[in-house]
Amino acid sequence: MTLQRQTHHIETDAPGAVAELTIFRIGPADAAQKVYLQAALHADEQPGIMALHHLLPMLQAAEEKGELKARFSILPMVNPLGMGQRLFEEHAGRYHFRSGTNFNRRWPDLFAAIGDTVAGRLTDDAGANVTMIRQTVWEWLDAQKPLTALQKLRHLVMTEAHDADYVLDLHCDNEALVHLFVTPDSMAELGELADHMGSAAQLTAEDSGGGSFDEVWPSLWRRLRAAHPKRPIPFSARAATLEYRGRHDVFDAMGEQDARGLFAFFQAKGLVSGTPPTVERAPAPLPLAATEMLRVDRAGLLAYRVELGEYVEKGQPIADLIALHGPEAFVRRTPVCANTSGRVISRNMSKFVLPGNSIAKIVGSDPLPGREGYLLED
Repeated sequence: MTLQRQTHHIETDAPGAVAELTIFRIGPADAAQKVYLQAALHADEQPGIMALHHLLPMLQAAEEKGELKARFSILPMVNPLGMGQRLFEEHAGRYHFRSGTNFNRRWPDLFAAIGDTVAGRLTDDAGANVTMIRQTVWEWLDAQKPLTALQKLRHLVMTEAHDADYVLDLHCDNEALVHLFVTPDSMAELGELADHMGSAAQLTAEDSGGGSFDEVWPSLWRRLRAAHPKRPIPFSARAATLEYRGRHDVFDAMGEQDARGLFAFFQAKGLVSGTPPTVERAPAPLPLAATEMLRVDRAGLLAYRVELGEYVEKGQPIADLIALHGPEAFVRRTPVCANTSGRVISRNMSKFVLPGNSIAKIVGSDPLPGREGYLLED
């Protein structure tokens, strides 16, 4: 299959306005495995768009040489609704303006949707079970009647991703090192992805509490396997959120480097012919519950004491918060200290912060007290 482009026109909720969702497909139509990639679900996070811009011609060249062994579905700008959300020339692409929904939260729970239906259809044939489960997901999606533009967009995206063996959601942080959010089951098969990304941290959780897109797929298979231990159900949807540095890191050279890392991962998994380059192994995965989302308890101006990648000790000052009001305004500095020992993998680009704002992620090794339930940033 040569590189094919399909464009869906989504009627937005305002009369007369239409959004375009573009999907590229490439690879042998009869390939046993499928890879799904998307970027800019948080529309103001665009390093992934650059990476996929560079990946598309790499895949096209590989297809022309007969090297693709899987089908690829690629959505370089998966959130056209969020791309149009600007306020006074500032892009606000993380939350849907109309509903207030975080674009990467509250995706449908597929186990709740199809678990009962699947239970009566399982057999002792592992391959047939995988096919049947994916067909049941498709049937459920086909029966839905999305009303709003956001629902229509999510429906299109889930329909395209529902039968993928690998689901890779390309994001970025505020200011950060490359890292991964991934479920433990997926991490067992995505070690080479971390290696070829040059990932600084692999943060694992079975359920991070937000209903994020990358957790929709492995959660379905994990829960079906747990519910039916006597039936063969291969784990069939490896998924991850790939955090490509920070929002300002949208550069040709970085995007090409990231695309080459993805391509090497595909080679490592046999999805593309060829031998990937030898790279340094990424750090071992750690539980997301061990990562501190360090927050401030008052407003102020941040003055960081540490750089990205530094290892810090519990109790060490990470930054000072310069007072901006009261009798000591512009004079007093209050230290903001780490509550765990670990590596700083992200910081806040905005140096004016309000109470409750997160200013750093510190990757520790031991789960922190109270870090349960909702483990993500807002």
